[in-house]
Amino acid sequence: MAPRPTVVLIPSWGSGHFMSALEAGKRLLATSGGAFSLTVLVMHAPTQAKASEVEGHVSREAASGLDIRFLQLPAVEHPIDCVDPVEFASRYTQLHGPHVKAAIASLAPSFRAAAVVVDLFLTALFDVAHELAVPAYVYFASPAAFLALMLRLPALREDLTGPGFEEMEGTVDVPGLPPVPPSYMPDCLVRRKIQSYDWFEYHGRRFMEARGLIVNTTIELEASVLAAIADGRCVPGCPVPALHAIGPVIWFDPKDDDQRRHECMRWLDDQPPASVVFLCFGSMGSLDAAQVREVAAGLERSGHRFLWVLRGPPVAGTRFPTDANLDELLPEGFLDATAGRGLVWPAWAPQREILSHAAVGGFVTHCGWNSVLESLWFGVPLVPWPLYGEQHLNAFELVAGVGVAVALEMDRKKGFFVEAAELERAVRSLMDGGSEEGRKARTKASETSAEFRRAVGEGGSSCAALQRLVGEILDLPVGRR
Repeated sequence: MAPRPTVVLIPSWGSGHFMSALEAGKRLLATSGGAFSLTVLVMHAPTQAKASEVEGHVSREAASGLDIRFLQLPAVEHPIDCVDPVEFASRYTQLHGPHVKAAIASLAPSFRAAAVVVDLFLTALFDVAHELAVPAYVYFASPAAFLALMLRLPALREDLTGPGFEEMEGTVDVPGLPPVPPSYMPDCLVRRKIQSYDWFEYHGRRFMEARGLIVNTTIELEASVLAAIADGRCVPGCPVPALHAIGPVIWFDPKDDDQRRHECMRWLDDQPPASVVFLCFGSMGSLDAAQVREVAAGLERSGHRFLWVLRGPPVAGTRFPTDANLDELLPEGFLDATAGRGLVWPAWAPQREILSHAAVGGFVTHCGWNSVLESLWFGVPLVPWPLYGEQHLNAFELVAGVGVAVALEMDRKKGFFVEAAELERAVRSLMDGGSEEGRKARTKASETSAEFRRAVGEGGSSCAALQRLVGEILDLPVGRR
């Protein structure tokens, strides 16, 4: 009996990566109609909190009844003296090479690896795929604009890492986007962070070895950027791997029954439609005391209803926020002054569910790509407040490239500090009916929501991209894909 094809998925453990990659794998599985199975190789997450999160996802999906098997890879030593999480992930992945090779080899004789799909920061595992003669793919959970930038990094090295970058004149060329001001470059690539830059450039170069790049976006959302990549404008003179825009890839939690419904949702039930601005800054987002005071003042003066997920500072040595002590963080009298029109929630909150609520009319966000896609899926316009990583470039694209957001000015020399008056202006612009800027963002967000739903539906662009990708993995003739 011939071995059955399986797609080997190797996700990162990060909050914005693991479930996005797994959901993409499930879509591949469904599109294949049983032509192959899915095998997920799971690395040990480097922290106990992340390990527990990943274990929860694995346990739930393993019990789903889908044709997915999970293989836990052996533990490896943690690399030391890493300058940032990307270097850690890259070096940590390299140490997994022998275990990944053994795991793929162990699939025989029952299964045959038809493809290996790795997270964007796990490209060191291409060496294993090449050695085993298995086609390798990248699952790129970020926008195509960041993919274009990563492919361009060798050409941009002198500009982005040279002395005085923050005073650099002119703009940065990211093919498919309007000229990008240097201040919107990802903070991990600038300010003389040469070692960080090296790792991003390493992954960008290795993307070119892939058989295909699977991107969590849609043709409709990033048409010009995807065209620029496909046309070779990012790496002139080099053939570009096939692009597969299969987004938006969004994982939805099972809905709670009414008795288990989150308190934030119950509060939203009592608010008028599209009246609430929602503020949430992701799994690693927290604000210092001075910034909290400015946000509070801006929200109070805006006069608009709000739901603010306010987290406390991380425990020393970690990057993840804690539950907030509102008495310590908020200005005296703020909760009384905003009673009835505002809710400050000091712990984790169900972001996707909140964005789906009819009462939410705007989203102040850190611009993590999963958060952006969730917001646009529900037609909620944004105020981008990027904090780290590629979020700065995402913010620029949302305002200048896509038009679904109202810009928020920040002092980038003071840790991206936002004054109360600026937040008040942005919230009013987004939420007030008389603002032309806000009206355009609301209209475009609504149009994008409809485009997203068409894209993933039967005959839509992302549905067709998945079908082509499945055909490519199975080596079907072009006409049958």
